Amino acid sequence: MKPAVKVTITGAAGHIGYALVFRIASGAMFGQEQPVILRLLEIPQSMSALSGVRMELEDCAFPLLHDIVTTDDPTIGFRGTNYAILVGAKPRSKGMERKDLITENAKIFATQGRAINDFAARDVRVVVVGNPANTNALIAAANAPDLDRNQFTAMTRLDHNRALGQLANKTNTLVSDISRMTIWGNHSLTQYPHINHCQVNGQPVFDQVSHDWAIDHFIPRIQRRGAEIIEARGLSSAASAADAVVDHVHDWALGTKDDDWVSMSVHSDGSYGIDEGVVFSYPVTCKDGQYEIVQGLELDDLSVSRLKASEDELRSERAIIAELLP
Repeated sequence: MKPAVKVTITGAAGHIGYALVFRIASGAMFGQEQPVILRLLEIPQSMSALSGVRMELEDCAFPLLHDIVTTDDPTIGFRGTNYAILVGAKPRSKGMERKDLITENAKIFATQGRAINDFAARDVRVVVVGNPANTNALIAAANAPDLDRNQFTAMTRLDHNRALGQLANKTNTLVSDISRMTIWGNHSLTQYPHINHCQVNGQPVFDQVSHDWAIDHFIPRIQRRGAEIIEARGLSSAASAADAVVDHVHDWALGTKDDDWVSMSVHSDGSYGIDEGVVFSYPVTCKDGQYEIVQGLELDDLSVSRLKASEDELRSERAIIAELLP
């Protein structure tokens, strides 16, 4: 059997963490031949709840789960880890300004970035889920100077999956029939769900849907889907977010499908006119544990303006936490 992969999850006793740990332990993330060791990291006041999560994991008797470490100490939680999934973040409280939320979470992710730098495996791959995810990934990477910044990503796979589901419903097809979906930009209301390059059963998407539907219904629906779920359920997305984490890491580790791509927030390298210095969602392909931004896609004037708006928002977020960047 292969050596076990070590996976650290922060906020592991929270709603997303709880939904996620069982999926990883079952083999959904890395396949049925890859054992895992879970390192579950929480804040001190949540350690009792985390012990309950551990007991449930033990009671599931997962054959692939070789060990469970529960801790509130980042030096233990990140020690030797191969994958760090940063879920835990401070939620926005009543009356809190967005600037204050960004600043408070920047402090958390700066600390985690330093711990990852000092204790994680040198080939560690990091996925930031806690919001504002793109800027949190930026600051975590900035505080890990011994690691390549491309080892740090943020998750827009939930938005990507939501878009696939909505387009499948509209076209009366299966999600597996759709390829080349893209989410550009920030994981926020400025994100740009983009179907211009999509294919449905190998045919151009606009053979089945109109441009007006895409602009007037599809884009705003995906942008506001999280709020729609909160209104209906009374709680934010958890199971679907956990599923998206599984998809994000699975494809990064094991590769994307041929002739298709996925959406991932990565450090901009200047592609599509987005200057360096922000973590931006692009269409990417993955192979051998590495990702590459898909190049050469044509963008119309509307798309260029949408990408620019999201970049501007990310730069404004970066300006808020600039003093926390080394």
